[in-house]
Amino acid sequence: MGKVVLVTGAARQLGGRFVRRIQRDPEVDRVIAVDAVAPGHQLGDADFVRADIRQPAIARVLAEHSVDTVVHLDVSAKTVGTGGRTAVKETNVIGTMQLLGACQKAPSVRRLVIKSSTNVYGSAPRDPAVFTETTPPKSLPSGGFAKDVVEVEGYVRGFARRRPDVAVCVLRFANILGPEADSPLADYLSLPVLPTVFGYDPRLQFVHEDDVVDVLGIASREPRRGTLNSGTFNIAGDGVLLLSQCSRRLGRPTMPLLLPAVTWVGQALRTVGMTDFSPEQIRLLTHGRVVSTVQMRETLGFHPQFSTAETFAEFARSQGPGLLPPEAVGRAVDRLAAMPCAGAAGDVAGFTGAGDTHPTPSAR
Repeated sequence: MGKVVLVTGAARQLGGRFVRRIQRDPEVDRVIAVDAVAPGHQLGDADFVRADIRQPAIARVLAEHSVDTVVHLDVSAKTVGTGGRTAVKETNVIGTMQLLGACQKAPSVRRLVIKSSTNVYGSAPRDPAVFTETTPPKSLPSGGFAKDVVEVEGYVRGFARRRPDVAVCVLRFANILGPEADSPLADYLSLPVLPTVFGYDPRLQFVHEDDVVDVLGIASREPRRGTLNSGTFNIAGDGVLLLSQCSRRLGRPTMPLLLPAVTWVGQALRTVGMTDFSPEQIRLLTHGRVVSTVQMRETLGFHPQFSTAETFAEFARSQGPGLLPPEAVGRAVDRLAAMPCAGAAGDVAGFTGAGDTHPTPSAR
């Protein structure tokens, strides 16, 4: 018999894509798609089970279907259906605890794949230029989705110690973008005007949603010869982009604000439901974050199809034209930087690297 794969978060766009993809794997016999809400997309021939991973009933699902591979994708910064931040945190943390407890008791489980995030490293002014998988954060995240993934990974490490016979793979994804991306950062980049933190131009990394599905497939199978898909891996496309470059390529003007004003704007945007402009996202848009992908390539054996710039280009095409043509945004930035009284201010505001040909590091 082939493998039986259980996928959580099947109602999410990414979960649905992976469920449909994994069914084409000749080694897979059955796919069990699990979520607390019914998906609005097709799941192919997968068996959909409506179950809340926060409840002990998930253990019965594992036992009834003799699941041997669990792919946990229900770790996200956004909720599906009704519910706010509390429901998201409960699903991320309590749901993961229940799922790991069920996996620990299920002797059939042999492989566990966890969708995590580079948010575990946080964003702080004294961060290293590049994070590796073993780099400790300068300061642990104090709340939000970043704290959720720190707790999730802590529970996963405990599970790995209790079940050393299970191959555990933790994938720390950079910001996921693409034509169908659904994340707080994608919502932010879709705003007609991008509020930014005055004095900073952060470096950002992206990973394409197609590459996310591909690497999940690699992690859920037996490792290819010469590779190892157990452990923790950063997943991101090659290269980085400055936030100013992103705004220029989108044709969306930026609105530099002092940090207290950005916080106030973030609260206002959350109140009206335009985007979840959380404190952790404000820290990312202040200090940025870049991770090393050496282990992804040399150990996991995964080579993304899309670079950071190509991923962002795909996302930008799906957004349509911005308020201004990119050329007009670029000319306005160049004129501002050339003004005698604005030269220093332009450097402080991070506009010096706004062009696509001479990027500068993030101002710290």
